[in-house]
Amino acid sequence: MKLVENLARYIDHTLLKPEATEKDIQRVVEEAIKYHFATVFVAPSWTKLAKRLLAGSEVKLGCPVGFPFGMETIETKVFAAKKALEDGAEELDMVINIGRLKSGDYDYLRKEMEAIIKIKGKGIIFKVIIETGYLTEEEKVKVSLLAKDCGADFVKTSTGVLTTGAKVEDIRLLKSILGDYPKIKASGGIRDLKTCLEMISAGAERIGTSSGVKIMEEYLSEGLKR
Repeated sequence: MKLVENLARYIDHTLLKPEATEKDIQRVVEEAIKYHFATVFVAPSWTKLAKRLLAGSEVKLGCPVGFPFGMETIETKVFAAKKALEDGAEELDMVINIGRLKSGDYDYLRKEMEAIIKIKGKGIIFKVIIETGYLTEEEKVKVSLLAKDCGADFVKTSTGVLTTGAKVEDIRLLKSILGDYPKIKASGGIRDLKTCLEMISAGAERIGTSSGVKIMEEYLSEGLKR
């Protein structure tokens, strides 16, 4: 198993469970600060709290848009994105309208992506969640190239809620068609160091996981053994 340098900066430490309490949010933010994760992701209603808790930290704050189903109207997603930004979010992960994609309505998907990009502002990272578990290879290619053309910063494999999550073969496929940009975020089912490193080796530059602490403890343990 080949380790990578500064693994923590690949990780989006995530807590999006509906039953998460204020204490849970405090804990996950504290963990993100302790391990120097790239970003901490919380639900929209907790964004203001997380922003306050992150004060003075290098950890970025992320918020999902259209999570987890992506079925909202474009106008609703724009409103949600604006509110997240007002509350302090620095990264937005938007679930695309999967039904529109499965219907072949790429014009709608372009309007959806461009609507968020238009309002997000300079320096805000925008990731497009395509939910690979529902897609054919042709659909994965088409929607990823569309995201690239629209100017998304990342293509993200999945929410980790609806389907099987990230697969190494999908990361390789996306990397082969996207090149260096947009970057790729692997998410869903990444619960240990081995899986995390496999995704990075395949081309992922960000890892979405609720198991960031476990992964880092394994990583630090492996580093000490060498």
